[in-house]
Amino acid sequence: MRFISAPDSVSLAIQRTREFLFRPFRWGTYLKLGLVAIITEGIGSNLRSSQHGGPSTGQGPMINSPFNIPPVWIAAIVVAVLLAMLLSLVAFYLITRLRFAFFHCLTHNIKEIRPGWRLYREQATRFFWLNLGVGVGFLLLVVLVALPFVAGFIRLFHETPPGGPPDWGLLLSLVLPLIPVLILLALAGFALDVILRDWMLPHYALEDATAGEAWQEVWDRITAEKSQFAVYALLRLILPVIAMVALLIVLVIPGLMVAGSVAAIVYAIHSAFADATGASALIGILLQVFFGVVAFGFALLASICLGGPLSTGLREYALIFYGGRYQALGDLLDPPPPPPFVPGAY
Repeated sequence: MRFISAPDSVSLAIQRTREFLFRPFRWGTYLKLGLVAIITEGIGSNLRSSQHGGPSTGQGPMINSPFNIPPVWIAAIVVAVLLAMLLSLVAFYLITRLRFAFFHCLTHNIKEIRPGWRLYREQATRFFWLNLGVGVGFLLLVVLVALPFVAGFIRLFHETPPGGPPDWGLLLSLVLPLIPVLILLALAGFALDVILRDWMLPHYALEDATAGEAWQEVWDRITAEKSQFAVYALLRLILPVIAMVALLIVLVIPGLMVAGSVAAIVYAIHSAFADATGASALIGILLQVFFGVVAFGFALLASICLGGPLSTGLREYALIFYGGRYQALGDLLDPPPPPPFVPGAY
């Protein structure tokens, strides 16, 4: 595959996305691939960079009587947290497997998920542990950076009189430095995501590389083309934002009309059965649930139809750009022509 600059990769990614999803077009296949693309590009990222709540700002009784919680409640909370963590890890592992399967679909131009799911099982498992280790390390970094600010907010909380205004000077001295720190952390998280998914994953899949080998390959290419990789990262950051804004502008009026219609129908049903009892009340509840499910299904369908091509295009963009610098990947995306036949060569 020939060298392709970061800006030129955009048009080629759009072309490959159109051919992959729409030629030939089958509704079932389109919805399946669109859902897979959304999960691997959206939900997976959210799981890996899960949010953690800040310090509590509850009322006085909640702070002064923490030991009034019954022991059985504490045990239930601990079990629920551990179960949620376990389910999150399982979901993240399955999404990692799905990313490799979708990578196989795009690089081989096939529509079946199962071949890639089976083929890259070991690579996906090792990549899952790599992502988990990087995520834990990044979380520790966030905690270390946040400690001085947390201490400052705790001091502000204690120095604020009950019912009185806070010390605005102290508050601003905490908030203003926090803004650039949050921006830098967000950019660092984005850079890690791009390095892992866009550049290291292909080495895991195609070479069965270790973390060190994949990183060395990526680092050598970055140092050789610093400007191109910087432009790619910038476009990788702003293109989804531009696409989402464009979709929002185009769909805001139809979306409001549909949402308003559904809300009006549900409100009318609720009003009609407000004083109903017995079987009539049950019918009213079932009708509201039915229209709620229909609205949810319509929203899910619209999300897949619109978000599927966008998510697929982002993955195609990553593959095309890096394929121009990684021969094994580039040969899959654009197979070289067979050698010419030479009479008498055998």
